[in-house]
Amino acid sequence: MANFSKSNVPQFSVDVYQNEFLPEGGREVNAIVTVTSTGGGTSGGSPLAGTSLAPSAISGQDPTAAVVIMVDCSGSMDYPPTKMRGARDATAAAIDALRDGTAFAVVGGTHLAKEIYPGHGALAVADADTRARAKGALRSLTAGGGTAIGTWLRLADRLLASSEAPIRHGILLTDGRNEHESPQDLAASLEAVAGRFTCDARGVGTDWEVKEVTGIASALLGTADIVADPAQLSDDFTQMMENAMGKEVADVNLRLWTPVGVEIRFVKQVAPTVEELTSRRTGAGPRAGDYPTGSWGDESRDYHVCVAVPQAGVGQEMLAARVSLILPDSAGGSPQTLSQGLVRAVWTDDMAASTSINPQVAHYTGQAELAQAIQQGLDARKSGDFDGATSKLGRAVQLAAASGNADTAKLLAKVVDVVDEATGTVRLKAKVAEADEMTLETRSTKTVRVKK
Repeated sequence: MANFSKSNVPQFSVDVYQNEFLPEGGREVNAIVTVTSTGGGTSGGSPLAGTSLAPSAISGQDPTAAVVIMVDCSGSMDYPPTKMRGARDATAAAIDALRDGTAFAVVGGTHLAKEIYPGHGALAVADADTRARAKGALRSLTAGGGTAIGTWLRLADRLLASSEAPIRHGILLTDGRNEHESPQDLAASLEAVAGRFTCDARGVGTDWEVKEVTGIASALLGTADIVADPAQLSDDFTQMMENAMGKEVADVNLRLWTPVGVEIRFVKQVAPTVEELTSRRTGAGPRAGDYPTGSWGDESRDYHVCVAVPQAGVGQEMLAARVSLILPDSAGGSPQTLSQGLVRAVWTDDMAASTSINPQVAHYTGQAELAQAIQQGLDARKSGDFDGATSKLGRAVQLAAASGNADTAKLLAKVVDVVDEATGTVRLKAKVAEADEMTLETRSTKTVRVKK
């Protein structure tokens, strides 16, 4: 483990868990990289001049965060009317949770995107007066029209771009499918705004498309969830906003450097959720690439790195990869290395050493398989392949039980009758509430942390 810090920079640490021993000729090296940030405890929210933490001036203030709340106002939000009322109440609760000095705006989304507050392409700065005005403006949130989420995201991007606040975040609520723009249009919008702000997405009710909402959150490095009951929206929005207000440092990259001859097989986040990062690599110099991790507060995340090293004989060893946490400089200067860890490869003829699987690697390999099994099982169920669904969901039950993922096990039990969790023997339930199936699908990538 290594960590580097300055007095006003959140402190990051990197711990590497692996079995570095390979048999003669062995090539695959797996490591779990635990990244821990103690931002709130070390920076107190203080920005660092000259980096992506640098503050900006908006209306005479120096906000360190900017947030846009996007609320679905399509016609379906009136069926039942509790959805629109719940959305207004939830948005008001989120506004109340804004930290003084935070730049913010509210957008109403239909097949168009409309500025609800403050308007005129601006962001307000949170204080008692602007919070009250914003909550008063929520009366204009009324249902009517279609759904074109890419339009909402592009307006949020324009508003957030007017601020130089380092933490730029969106909260998006929808209750329906994105029917008034093509999947290609939404994908283009996500590509255009990715890396410019993070976004949490929520689906209310059961008429929305899980893969759309989770895809938005994934592309924008945020969280996704279902709120089946509109009465629960306020609590969820409050929690989301409090989490956003807890972020201390933005745009941190996980940089992977590998020696000549080493191939990267994959890089993925495995806790608190499974998130594939391999395809998001951007070049960062000779044999180095950066993977985006978004904004950080006081938290810890785990990443699974898998590389293939050249074959070697017994007694040889090499550095297989170097993992660093990098903070870019917004002014275009040299980025700062916040912390780093090393992944090693050592060839041995000790069979016990070379065949042992590191507990952290084994645990998260199982968690990734669990998420995949749930997705494949639910897809098979929807397509009428009940044998395939039974097999995959049975495997998911087995993996959830073995890894101690009790929350996922409870969700699975609402979709299948568990005969024997140890062997993964299950029967599909004849009737499953739509909300239960959507909750399982939406939360399928949530993992349980391994006990180190």
